[in-house]
Amino acid sequence: MTNKKEINASVIIIGNEVLSGRTKDLNTSTVSMWLNSIGIIVREVRVIPDIEKIIVDTVIELSSKFNYVFTTGGIGPTHDDITAESISKAFNLEYGFHKEAFSILEKYYEPGQFNEGRQKMAKMPINAKLILNPSSGAPGFYVKNVFCLPGVPSILKSMLGGLNNVLVGGDPILSKTINLRTYESEIAKSLTNVQDNNKDVEIGSYPFFRQGKLGVSLVLRSVDQIKIDKCNSQILEFVKEKNIKLVEID
Repeated sequence: MTNKKEINASVIIIGNEVLSGRTKDLNTSTVSMWLNSIGIIVREVRVIPDIEKIIVDTVIELSSKFNYVFTTGGIGPTHDDITAESISKAFNLEYGFHKEAFSILEKYYEPGQFNEGRQKMAKMPINAKLILNPSSGAPGFYVKNVFCLPGVPSILKSMLGGLNNVLVGGDPILSKTINLRTYESEIAKSLTNVQDNNKDVEIGSYPFFRQGKLGVSLVLRSVDQIKIDKCNSQILEFVKEKNIKLVEID
């Protein structure tokens, strides 16, 4: 099996609250896992503040380097939600009320509740294409190869499915995890040999601590299940030779 040309992406997490530690970033894993499932490899993630120049410069840079860019955060109703206006400036696009977005939100809220703050969520590049929001009404949007999603993880997750037919992916990224009761130093040399013999399989090594004991999770990733199975067999060979215990993790 030969992989199609690699399709890659970057993710920009926008928000002072993430940088300060007040809000945990759950969106990187959500977006990355979804992209992997449709054959798009995330090659870079950045966390940046709600500062217009930084958003503009980062979007311009990453949109020229990657097939797709995904931003999360900064498209809500408050004063510090400046992502939509910053994207407009990055691409020199007219910023204002998006007619379709305004109509969606106007219908979503009860009469009299569509106030000025909520109307702000309909402001974006006026010719942007919308990413529909089945959770809370306010749509995301995309222009060129930049896709702008909200920062609330549950809402973001509900919106991803609407993009499945918009993005062009490669072969889905497959994975296999092997959990071992061992130390990285004990398997480092053997693991290097396996990696050298399996260039088309990415092998990640991640220590864990469960029930008072250390262990290592090995994650094998490739577009080809046969290559993963071959790599898995070679790892299990040296695991057996070294008398290392396989463990299950819930």
